[in-house]
Amino acid sequence: MNKEEILLQKRLTELSRVAYHRGIVTFSDFLNLNELNILHTTPKDQWMTRYETFGGYGFSERQMAAFLPDALYYEYQYPIQAIQITPSSRKFAEELSHRDYLGAVMNLGIERSKIGDILTRDGSAILFVNEDLASYITEQLTRVKHTVVNAAPVFDFREDYQPDYETIKGSVASIRLDTVLSLAFPLSRSKLTSYIEAGRVFVNGKLISSNGYRLKEGDIISVRKMGRILYDGILSETKKGRYMITVRKFR
Repeated sequence: MNKEEILLQKRLTELSRVAYHRGIVTFSDFLNLNELNILHTTPKDQWMTRYETFGGYGFSERQMAAFLPDALYYEYQYPIQAIQITPSSRKFAEELSHRDYLGAVMNLGIERSKIGDILTRDGSAILFVNEDLASYITEQLTRVKHTVVNAAPVFDFREDYQPDYETIKGSVASIRLDTVLSLAFPLSRSKLTSYIEAGRVFVNGKLISSNGYRLKEGDIISVRKMGRILYDGILSETKKGRYMITVRKFR
């Protein structure tokens, strides 16, 4: 690990120590895929508590870690607030991307670690942020690129929300990581292999560098700069021993 990764690991284990000694739940900032991998691969003997992760909805990529003492005597909630961003006038609104929304929020002086996923749909966006910054964002965010917008908190956001996705069905020889990825992404197996070996592929937030990693039903696979898929499982097996499977490719 490099210096920054070592410092992150120390911060996370310190949060676990504080949770243990004070008997309270402590939370990290939003962690990206690399940071989640550090969390998941830190040796168990360095943790003084167990931990869970969540990002505001079940399929989130950027997630906070919650460190939970054994004698937890109260219910807890992650300090995450969903904010909906909509154009004031759809007639004059530009077509805005994830990058546009992220840039507008960070231009308010907000660090990336305080921002979770940004979901774009139908000309608007749902933004997940640290709840301490929610009021500031709803008051100050008035424009994304050249589009005037309104930002308002969403208090009834469903945790089982699913982003838009495409269902893909197909036949594969095995349930290896590389074969399932080749069904979802229009790239050669050799290209996907190079992505895996280069550390660009994560399963459930954990870096996987083996092409032959066997997937389990419900696994979420993230390929950096390409997208995410959910492996739904085997539909049937053919007489020739191939598997008909289905995956969800998130848009």
